[in-house]
Parts: sequence; C-alpha cells; structure tokens
Amino acid sequence: MTLPIRSFLFIPGDSEKKLGKVDGIAADAFIFDLEDAVAAARKPVARKMVPAFIKERPRGERKSQLWVRVNPLDTPWTLEDLAAIVPAAPDGIMLPKVNGPQDVAQVSHYLDALEVAHGIEPGSINILPVATETAVSPFRLGDYAGAALDRLYGLTWGAEDLSSAIGASGNTDATGEWTHTYKMVRSLCLLGAHAAGGEAVDTLYVDFRDPEGLRASCKAARAEGFSGRVAIHPAQVDVINESFSPSPEEVDFARRVVDLFAANPDSGTLGLDGKMLDIPHLKQAQKTLAMHEARNG
Repeated sequence: MTLPIRSFLFIPGDSEKKLGKVDGIAADAFIFDLEDAVAAARKPVARKMVPAFIKERPRGERKSQLWVRVNPLDTPWTLEDLAAIVPAAPDGIMLPKVNGPQDVAQVSHYLDALEVAHGIEPGSINILPVATETAVSPFRLGDYAGAALDRLYGLTWGAEDLSSAIGASGNTDATGEWTHTYKMVRSLCLLGAHAAGGEAVDTLYVDFRDPEGLRASCKAARAEGFSGRVAIHPAQVDVINESFSPSPEEVDFARRVVDLFAANPDSGTLGLDGKMLDIPHLKQAQKTLAMHEARNG
C-alpha cells in the first residue's frame, strides 16, 4: 500500500539554520521553498543550497520525502528553478499559483526533458499544484480528472494568494472560520483531487501555538477526505501526523466491522453498536486497517 503523505513542512530554501534542523523533524515530507519565503535577491543562493542539501540525502536513504516549491509560471524563474533542482532528484515539485491542469502539464514536460538529461528515473518526480490561488483556478478544479497527468500527486489549496487575487480584505469571519468563498474553494479542491485519483492536501493552519485547534481542524479535515496537511512550523508536525493516522479506537472498530462481515459472508447489511453497516463501511474499515498495518508493520 502506498501511504499518503500526512505532513508537508515548509523550509525556506535559503536558510542554512532551518535546513540544518530537517533531519531531526519527523515530517513525512519537507518542501524547500524557492518562492514566497525567499527574497528575489536570495533566490540564486537558494537554488544552490537546496539541491546541495537534497544530493546529500539520495533516494533510498531518505527518511522523509524531499520536495521543492518552485516559483510560479508567471515569473521568469520557474525553468531556472527546475534546471537547478532536478539533478538532485527531489521526490516532488510543488507548483504555486496554477491556473489549471495546463500549467501542470507544462511543468511535467519540462521535467520529462530534465529527467532524461540528468539520468533521473523518468516520471519519478511528482507534482502537487496549489490549485486555488488565482481567480480562474477554482473553475478548473474538475478538469484535473480528465487531464491524464501521470505526475499528479494530488491537489492542495491556498487562501492567502486567492485573497490577493480577488482583492479580498480577509478570508475568515469573526469566529475564525473560513468565509463562504474559501469554504467553497476548499470543498472543490477536495472533490477535484479525488476525481483525479489523487490525494487532497489541506492548507496550512496559521496559529502554530494552538495545537488543540490544529488537532481539531486536522481531524475534521481527515473525516472529510483530506489525507494530509501543509505545516509552517516543526511544532505542528507531530499533531498533523497523529491526526491523519487511524486512532486506536478507529482501528478497533474497523477490526470489528471486518470480523462481523467475515462471520456473515452472505449478508450485505449488518448491525453493530446500534448502527447499520453495508459494503461501503466494510471497504472503509479494510482501508483503515491496511493503512494502520502499513504504518505500524
């Protein structure tokens, strides 16, 4: 079973101090940022530091996946970023501010050529687009399903750049909840990711000093169908990993569901703890157990 990435932790690509802490953090994946976290004057520095760091951790010896967020296609830096990064064989590319599947296809073509040029296994570098950061992009979330993008890991979404794109003064209400536009975009991202056969990755939780709020948000996101989340601080990683893993209670219930159907092979609907269960419940229970066993051996 290929396990989804639970936690993607951003690391500024030009920060030697923060790069030096990576090996002590238990994130499933790190995203070395060449975009917003790096000033224009420092981007050449980051293009040297990040591939050097990745090359010191070759494939097959990595405890976590190593991804890179490149600059968007509406800047002059995307291809330069990719040319610098691909020789180091990252596991994936996060592509920001995409307008739709055509942008992912364009970057995929760049990767096709660069992988061959540098002896990297063809098709081995995945792409995770931030698929909601422009005004037009939400209208194209359903198009990923028919776009035949073999490198597509899934979809994630972002609120801050979308707010800027539409001239919004905020994206949350007085209670701290997303306003309607952002709830809609988030839901469309979730559906678009699954329609395309990929993973849905939730956006960041801004307050890294609120672990209980993060935990509640992550558990709700997992219940909806998201499989992981972006993190902006190492303190968020353990909470995210725990929240996007089956709990002991879930594992116990899943075993009981599987055992119940195994004991009643001719039944399509059964009762357990006062609830009616059918085949979709069985499939979800089997998925829960497979994920638990894959993560815990």
